[in-house]
Amino acid sequence: MITALVRVTHGPEALAATLSALVPAVAAGLVGDAVILSARQDEMLAKVADAAGASLIVAEEASWKDGAHAARREWLLCLDDGDIPQEGWIRVLDRFVTRGSPERGLARFRRHGSGFVSLVRRIFARSKIHAGDLVHRRVLLDEVKTRAPVRLSATIERDPVFG
Repeated sequence: MITALVRVTHGPEALAATLSALVPAVAAGLVGDAVILSARQDEMLAKVADAAGASLIVAEEASWKDGAHAARREWLLCLDDGDIPQEGWIRVLDRFVTRGSPERGLARFRRHGSGFVSLVRRIFARSKIHAGDLVHRRVLLDEVKTRAPVRLSATIERDPVFG
């Protein structure tokens, strides 16, 4: 099982879109819990997190590492609010998690849209953890070094409403 870490920048509607996309993975037994990361307190975010049974961390610079401390599982799926994993992602992540070790603890979703920003990210941000990564908790907590990210055959898209 994995924990979903969802970083909020667009608000409760984008968070709800991402959390609802995770429901099939919860039903399949892949996603066991969620941690919501927000830079500011928001009553609606708290309501959405509570309704989803997710933990809410509010800190000025809430980071993936903060989420790793609150997560209940060893494998963490890092997402931004508005991210929607596409068909087939549950099988791909399940297979990676069951075969992966902490040393192989970083995998990356493919993102649709190959604009300039996406190209720069692929070239220069190879080892940095960002939204769309599946990472082992020990990697995020700097307890173990990881090799180059494994490119997953699953894709993730942004909900067009949230950019």
